[in-house]
Amino acid sequence: MIRRFAALALAVLPATLFAQPAPPPKLIVVISVDQFSADLFAEYRAHWSSGMKRLADGVVFPSGYQSHAATETCPGHSTILTGAHPARTGIIANSWINQSDGRANPDVYCAEDESKAPSSKSGIYVPSPVHLLVPTLGERMKAANPASRVVSVAGKDRAAIMMGGRKTDQIWFLRPTDFAKFETLSDHGAPAPAAVVKANAEIEAALAQPMAPYQLSPFCRTRARAISIGSNKSVGTGRFSRDAGDKKLFRASPESDAVTLDLASDLIAEMGLGKGQATDLIAIGVSATDVVGHAYGTEGSEMCLQLEALDLGLGKFFDKLDKAKIDYIVVLTADHGGHDTVERNDANGIPDAVRTPDTFSAHAVGATIAAELGLGKSALVGSEPAGDVWLDASIPANKKPLALARAKTVFLSYPQVAAVFTAAEIEATAPANGPPETWSLIERVRSSYYKGRSGDLLVLLKPRVTPIPLSVAATSYIATHGSPWDYDRRVPMLFWRKGLAPFEQPNSVETVDILPTLAALIGLPIAKGEIDGRCLDLIAGPENSCPAS
Repeated sequence: MIRRFAALALAVLPATLFAQPAPPPKLIVVISVDQFSADLFAEYRAHWSSGMKRLADGVVFPSGYQSHAATETCPGHSTILTGAHPARTGIIANSWINQSDGRANPDVYCAEDESKAPSSKSGIYVPSPVHLLVPTLGERMKAANPASRVVSVAGKDRAAIMMGGRKTDQIWFLRPTDFAKFETLSDHGAPAPAAVVKANAEIEAALAQPMAPYQLSPFCRTRARAISIGSNKSVGTGRFSRDAGDKKLFRASPESDAVTLDLASDLIAEMGLGKGQATDLIAIGVSATDVVGHAYGTEGSEMCLQLEALDLGLGKFFDKLDKAKIDYIVVLTADHGGHDTVERNDANGIPDAVRTPDTFSAHAVGATIAAELGLGKSALVGSEPAGDVWLDASIPANKKPLALARAKTVFLSYPQVAAVFTAAEIEATAPANGPPETWSLIERVRSSYYKGRSGDLLVLLKPRVTPIPLSVAATSYIATHGSPWDYDRRVPMLFWRKGLAPFEQPNSVETVDILPTLAALIGLPIAKGEIDGRCLDLIAGPENSCPAS
């Protein structure tokens, strides 16, 4: 109760305090909640009482956009602190195909250095920012003033890497192989800070014990309805109980976010972030909302418990910063949204929500084309039913145009497919202008297309089509994201600083606007043409926090 009143007192501040630009904050805190859609923000906004309430009572842009079509974790995180769309960052997807480097497995993970280890598909890889082609805010800050410290902490390596960039003082993420220990990049060879040692010990102690079921609040009880996924699986009433040692369920619960936020606050204290002469930055990626969304869907008791726990966890985190008397600004957003499981959509009035069949895949379409053209193997390469698809490099040059044309025709014959664009069509499309909700499909695709990495074809599914066949959902993830539709593109963008007068702007903005907005607050100039975003004025009234154009 004390924490609740403290959060309310800090959130409700006189509107006149920042009637003009304030001194630069001493600490920038950037939080990305993985798979936190604008829809979830709207649904839960009235039920928060702690950290999320503080942010929801600040400067609110409820219609932020990850404007591109490839609404996945890596591309989304690459926009937040670079000010650039994936077409500029080079992070076109979570993974792509490179058939030119001679590796036995051509898959490339967005946050790996494939030159130093086997493919990420083997489970062994070297996490690295090598594929990120543009500087982050932290890199720009350190270039302008080397005294600035930059820290990145996340539940996923790709979240920490894409927000932190190439020059972090500390970067920590849960180990990709088991998500039960924080580790860093291979070239960060210094001993782990005490905060990391403590966090890893806490994870080990937590996993040594079983987790009792979380208690349902009155609001979450209204969300607890069983939904059948096939004949042998049910979701919607889960409460995150687990056996001792169950790392998978540890990750897919509020526990993993709690330890990430604790590590972030401990690193701030240990390093004295926000206490030096220069502005410091910490990027925090909390990932459990995404794992919960994939495993249980975006509704049900599981997501309700997760978002209630996140609210309390953020409140605890902000309380620590307040007690340390740090002048900080925080922005919270997301890498993408998400779409609920097909079965619950169908039960709740959306009967056109469907799953793709087992027969729909790049390999299946490629096999059809290979048989027509007399090729020895599938003509197409691609690990997902939709998204980027590549012509197999072994196809003779004289047959590639026909193979490409036939691939487009065959993909379009599936009733689940909305559009198919070739690389040539995408490259001929000018970058979009205007509000992101008005962009055409090919303009959305263009903003996440990078020549040399993107596919020869880009396949888009119709709205409410989930590219997870029932045979997979029955034993694995049941819901996903990655579409060009607004339920995956729209995310909240929330700013809060003590003394900053609250207001709400319902019109659309973009996550690429975050970097120039924060840069303006610390007087960091950004050359025109280097980024895609624009500065957002955070001061209510006639004054402006953005530099004059």
